[in-house]
Amino acid sequence: MRAKQQLQRVLISDLRPTQITVGAIEVAAKRRDWAGMKPKAREQLLNTHWFPTVVGPHGECYIVDHHHLGQALIQEGVKYAWAVQLADFSNMEVQLFWRLMAFRHWAHSFDEHGAQCEYTAIPGRLAALRDDPYRSLAGEVRSHGGFSKESEPYVEFLWADFFRSHFSRDALKPNAKGLLSAKVLAQAIKIAHGSTAQNLPGWTGLLDAALPVSASLCTDDKDDLSHGAAKGGAKDKLKDKSKPQSKSRPQSKSKD
Repeated sequence: MRAKQQLQRVLISDLRPTQITVGAIEVAAKRRDWAGMKPKAREQLLNTHWFPTVVGPHGECYIVDHHHLGQALIQEGVKYAWAVQLADFSNMEVQLFWRLMAFRHWAHSFDEHGAQCEYTAIPGRLAALRDDPYRSLAGEVRSHGGFSKESEPYVEFLWADFFRSHFSRDALKPNAKGLLSAKVLAQAIKIAHGSTAQNLPGWTGLLDAALPVSASLCTDDKDDLSHGAAKGGAKDKLKDKSKPQSKSRPQSKSKD
């Protein structure tokens, strides 16, 4: 059923996710950015970052993007946000609903180990999304130029899976400041520019993998890189890096 394109004020805690994981480091960074904003800047962010939603069985409201932002706002105690409805599938039974969501690239049923699960494994609330540290790594690599933004959905999750064979989970533990190790990030960017990643969407490297790593990244673990340091301030860092809007329907920039 085609939805009416209109904004609705919604309780963030009522929104249901369409994926299993987020990157906890990315969520924490969004929380820090929010905490550093003045009230006017917070209001502006909420007024310009609408949650794209699909109405599912039993009238439940599912978001198809901005999962990191949603969890960060919940953890910061924010109650309400704006949502724009993309479709109304409330007349469908549950199994067909999820099949259609997958067909539209509006659902991602992979867990924190990169294993595909049944759609029933997707948590019922944003607060219950599980941490995938490789998703955090992929987000940081992209924000530091390791690969480019692409129109395909869930690109960061694909890169997260690529990095699983290159780094242990222990290597991705945040430091005392809640950040990834600068040394690990530099290594990940170098790998992302190499030929082994050439078939991934957004690859920007060279086939001989001879790209130098920025001197600012060639540091020991004591030299930390802040989230989103490449560009922009707090408001830019809170934005979900996602796929551009389609002309046929209002859709957020990328699947997070």
